[in-house]
Amino acid sequence: MAGHSKWANIKHRKGAQDAARAKLFAKLSKEIMVAAAKGGPDLSSNANLRLAVSKAKAKSMPKSNIENAIAKGSGSSKSSGDSFKEIIFSGNLRHGIILLVICLSDNYNRVSSDIQFLFKKANGTIGKTGSIPFNFERKGVLELQFKKENQEDLEMIIMDSGADDYEIIDDYINIYVNPSNFDSVKSKLEEAGYSNFETAEITFVSSDKVKLEKEDMDQFLATLERFEDNDDVQEVYHNVDLSTLE
Repeated sequence: MAGHSKWANIKHRKGAQDAARAKLFAKLSKEIMVAAAKGGPDLSSNANLRLAVSKAKAKSMPKSNIENAIAKGSGSSKSSGDSFKEIIFSGNLRHGIILLVICLSDNYNRVSSDIQFLFKKANGTIGKTGSIPFNFERKGVLELQFKKENQEDLEMIIMDSGADDYEIIDDYINIYVNPSNFDSVKSKLEEAGYSNFETAEITFVSSDKVKLEKEDMDQFLATLERFEDNDDVQEVYHNVDLSTLE
């Protein structure tokens, strides 16, 4: 996750920010709708919905959008949420890059064709549908921007919270959590006054990072953006070290 926020900021500088936010909110709404359709609208009893809403709030999605997505997924139009299925793709690119692509789609043939095309365009090879690469581990990630003068206090709070680990990249801190402890750790940070999360989600983290030269990094970021721009793609995880992005 290192460099995740930097990549988001670079994307916003490269294009129309409003259009990028609209696309992001559409993907977040789909995730909320699916969670609400499967488990109902009550956040206290629907862990998947709770996670989807936490993720949306961390991306500054308006409260009205979140409420509309919950209503749409759990109300009379529940079938719109039920029609989407999670489809997982993975594959390899040059320089040892591994991609894990999570999709929510109502059309398997369309998304399968699109993802195969994107791997081919990047001179990559696609793996077996549904497989998770061995070096990707499911983790809760809470990312915060912090002031250096607060670093020592924040580190003490994290160590007492039940988090597994953390790393500091510039003025961001990435906190890694066992998925089963996600709600507990998040609540303890919020109680301590740290609630402005840049990221708050259950994600996949690679244990083996690849460092790229500038030209290769530029090509990879262009590929990453093509995947992320696909309407059926919810998330793209990878093993590239983004901490050196300017």
